[in-house]
Amino acid sequence: MANAWFETVAEAQRRAKRRLPKGVYGALVAGSEKGLTVDDNLRAFDELGFAPHTAGLSNSRQMATTVMGQDVSMPVLISPTGVQAVHPDGEVAVARAAAARGLAMGLSSFASKPVEEVVAANPRTFFQMYWVGTREEMLARMDRAERAGAVGMIATLDWSFAYGRDWGSPFIPAKIDFEAARRYAPQVLLRPRWLAAFARTGRIPDLTVPNMVATPGEQAPTFFGAYGAWMQSPMPSWEDVAWLREQWDGPFMLKGVMRVDDAHRAVDAGVTAISVSNHGGNNLDSTPASIRALPAVAEAVGDQVEVLLDGGIRRGSDVAKALALGAKAVMIGRAYLWGLAANGQAGVENVLDLLRDGLGSALTGLARESTADLQRDDVVVPPGFERRLGVDEPDAPVETVVGRRRLA
Repeated sequence: MANAWFETVAEAQRRAKRRLPKGVYGALVAGSEKGLTVDDNLRAFDELGFAPHTAGLSNSRQMATTVMGQDVSMPVLISPTGVQAVHPDGEVAVARAAAARGLAMGLSSFASKPVEEVVAANPRTFFQMYWVGTREEMLARMDRAERAGAVGMIATLDWSFAYGRDWGSPFIPAKIDFEAARRYAPQVLLRPRWLAAFARTGRIPDLTVPNMVATPGEQAPTFFGAYGAWMQSPMPSWEDVAWLREQWDGPFMLKGVMRVDDAHRAVDAGVTAISVSNHGGNNLDSTPASIRALPAVAEAVGDQVEVLLDGGIRRGSDVAKALALGAKAVMIGRAYLWGLAANGQAGVENVLDLLRDGLGSALTGLARESTADLQRDDVVVPPGFERRLGVDEPDAPVETVVGRRRLA
């Protein structure tokens, strides 16, 4: 039997690509339109360097911290992602993996597993909400999450309507019917291990979103049914954000903040945390990488709310770079989905172990005893790297050499 362990997240992605039907993989890897933001989320981390020490290195690697009121073993959280048809256990497997590694779980309202099952697998679960439906309907979903034991709320507002991808959008059926089975059959038959995993459970993905209803067991809408309701809902105002926050008595994160002025408005609305995020590149394409926007946001409001970074994390060294530039913690999405696809719960645990080991190596090389000690001086930030969105001052100048003259 082949070794199920993988040594990098990139290898987990390669295995996921070999295991998943083409359409399922395409739905996970894709960004919006041309994919500029997806690419920049990864490229931006490559542009950042480290300033390591030679001697006097620390043998200590203290990573434990507190995020949104929850003690976690390292500053990494599971970011909420939608229907996880990559593995039969879906979000429950992810929740168990996070719990096994002492981490908190973000659960999407578009998830494939009920909030009750996920909280049972990991009591440190934050429930994520979109602005969908009426205030009464949203309040009912929040009440359900509270009754289930969710310990925090995440409001996601960083998702615009992107119509089409340059490389083609994968076929995602509204439900598994004869036509969907016919169209997916060639892909599925080429991925027998994925099919066998679901066959052993005696069921196929139903593509419903059980957390979009107020009562467990109530007939849940399909993903596209909920998506359609979301598209028809009026866009929320900052007054709506404040109202939503008032309905939750506990830690409350606003996800999708890329601008300093929006960060200040979020603080005024009463949130306790913000996530600097561009929805993994599935938002408005040409939005900069979230790590480029992080320093300005952290500098502006980091002493008032917890600032997290979401987007592009693939290594423990990426976590270190985000912390050095002002993040309290990071959130991961695709990285754990690759692990889930590659090897279920054990694959997610594998990804989390890789991040922990990589973060520990960065701490050692930078002579830092704790993740809390990481500073901007530990990172080499090239000129023009940052994007100070929503501030009066201009971006940092980008140096360009023209002939013998240097322009700034």
